[in-house]
Amino acid sequence: MRPARALIDLQALRHNYRLAREHAGARALAVVKADAYGHGAVRVAQALQPEADGFAVACIEEALELRAAGIKGPILLLEGFFEARELDLIVEHDLWVVVHSFWQLEAIERTAVGKPLTVWLKLDSGMHRVGLFPADYAAAYQRLKASGKVADIVLMTHFARADELDCPRSEEQLAVFNAAREGLVAQTSLNNSPALLGWPQITSDWVRPGIMLYGATPFEQAHPLADRLQAVMTLESKVISVRELPAGEPVGYGATFITERPSRIGVVAMGYADGYPRHAPTGTPVSVDGQPGRLVGRVSMDMLCIDLTDLPQAGLGSRVEFWGRQVAASEIAAQAGTIPYQLFCNLKRVPRLYRDS
Repeated sequence: MRPARALIDLQALRHNYRLAREHAGARALAVVKADAYGHGAVRVAQALQPEADGFAVACIEEALELRAAGIKGPILLLEGFFEARELDLIVEHDLWVVVHSFWQLEAIERTAVGKPLTVWLKLDSGMHRVGLFPADYAAAYQRLKASGKVADIVLMTHFARADELDCPRSEEQLAVFNAAREGLVAQTSLNNSPALLGWPQITSDWVRPGIMLYGATPFEQAHPLADRLQAVMTLESKVISVRELPAGEPVGYGATFITERPSRIGVVAMGYADGYPRHAPTGTPVSVDGQPGRLVGRVSMDMLCIDLTDLPQAGLGSRVEFWGRQVAASEIAAQAGTIPYQLFCNLKRVPRLYRDS
C-alpha cells in the first residue's frame, strides 16, 4: 500500500478549540467549511461536538452533511443561502443563516417559514466582499425584527487584514462596526482566527476560529499565543528508492537541481496529486526519521526527491514528514508562495487516519 498519508490528531484539535474559547472569553463557532480545511468535516465536528458551542460552514450542502452524521448543535451558513427555496431546508434542519444582501432579507420577508430564524446580519465594514453597507445596516436590522420571522439576530463583520499585526485596518473596521450598530440590541461576532489571536482589544460575544483550530498560525511572524497551537495534521510518507549520484548530475524534471557533490537522493511517495505544493523549491524543509532534511528538484505528480547525503542513518523506508509537529505548515507555505489554508484544503488522494489519544 502506498505509504503517503495524513494523520489527524483529534486531541490537538480539541486543545486548539479550548485555547480559542478560553482566550476569547466568548462562545466559539468551530469553522469546519471546506471539509474542515481538508481535515474531514464530519470527524472534526464529531470530535468537537461534546464541547463546541456550534459550527460554521460555507453552504447548506456542508451543513446537511453534518446533520446526516448526527451533529446536533448550531450550524451557521457563512454565505447564507443562494436561493430562497433553501429557507425550507434551513428551517427543517434548524440551521442559522448569515444575511449579507438585501435580496436575502427580501426573500425572508416573502417566505412563510415554519418557525423563526436565527440570523447573523453581516456588515461590510471595509473588506468589500459581502455584507450590507453601514448606511443600510440599522434599517436591515429593523426590517428583520419587523418581519416576525426572526427569533434572534447576531451582528457580525469580517476583518480583512487582522493577520497584519502592525496594520490599523482592523481597528478602523471596528470603529465602522460600532458606529453602524449603535442603538441595536443584539449579540456580536467579530473575531476570526487572526483577530482572536492578535487583537485582544477587539471583543465580541461569539468568535469564529478557523485556521487556528487546525494548529497553523495566521501570522508571518512569531506570536506567543499562536505558538501554543498544536498541529492537527501530519502529512507523511516514506522513502521508496535511494539513488547514489556523483557531482554534476541533474535530479527531476527540468534539471532544476544539479548535485554539487556526490549525493544520496531519496525518492519519496508524495507529489502534487496528493496536495503537496508543486512550487515548493529546493531547500524546502522536511523531517526524515525525526532529523532535519530538505527537498531537492521539482515536485512531480506522485513523487519528489530529498537529500539524504548528510543523513547516513536514513534510507529505504525512512519516514518523511512534510508538515506537522516537526515541520510547520506555515513554513512550507511560505517557501511555496502560498498560505497554510491552501495547503490543507488542497489535500487529496492520501488517506486520512484519525487518532484520539
